[in-house]
Amino acid sequence: MFLIQNTLVSLDVIEKEFCCDLDSCRGCCCIEGDAGAPLTKEEEDKINEILPVLLPEMTKEAKEVVEAQGIAYNDPSDERVTSIVNDKDCIFARTDHKGWCYCLIEKAYNAGKIDFKKPISCHLYPVRLTKVGDLTGLEYHRWDICHCARQLGKKQHIKIYQFLREPLIRRFGQAWYDELELTANEWHKQCEQK
Repeated sequence: MFLIQNTLVSLDVIEKEFCCDLDSCRGCCCIEGDAGAPLTKEEEDKINEILPVLLPEMTKEAKEVVEAQGIAYNDPSDERVTSIVNDKDCIFARTDHKGWCYCLIEKAYNAGKIDFKKPISCHLYPVRLTKVGDLTGLEYHRWDICHCARQLGKKQHIKIYQFLREPLIRRFGQAWYDELELTANEWHKQCEQK
């Protein structure tokens, strides 16, 4: 683990390769699993605020879930997560005519309709944030469906922290990312010298 400001960064984040391969996986991380995406209170409030923009694009089933329980619920570990349809699909996931899954929140953001890109937990994947005392831990979450992302990352020599540059800066700031990058470069130099 590396201490970067008020965070503990797992060695995997610096050493492991990863690069989403949407041509292979078609965005299945939004429709697989047994719980929704983790949400902060601020994100839940923001999504409720922009919900009128999203509702017309949501599936009938997703609208029914929202009507019954709202956009979020507490998962078995008591964490707030996005509501899901049929115990797996995020309510904000849609599938296009080619079978590609996409996020309605991100689509609306890219179209300039809203000013919120998507939950930071989605943007940061495959990194998961945890509380470690007063610090925030950054851990690599290894999921079988991301096998193609590990292969592409290895082929293109892209480390997890490099692939996640934009969301890491979004969450922790440029100065934090610069320190992480410097730490990673020093670590790799030391490894090469051994």
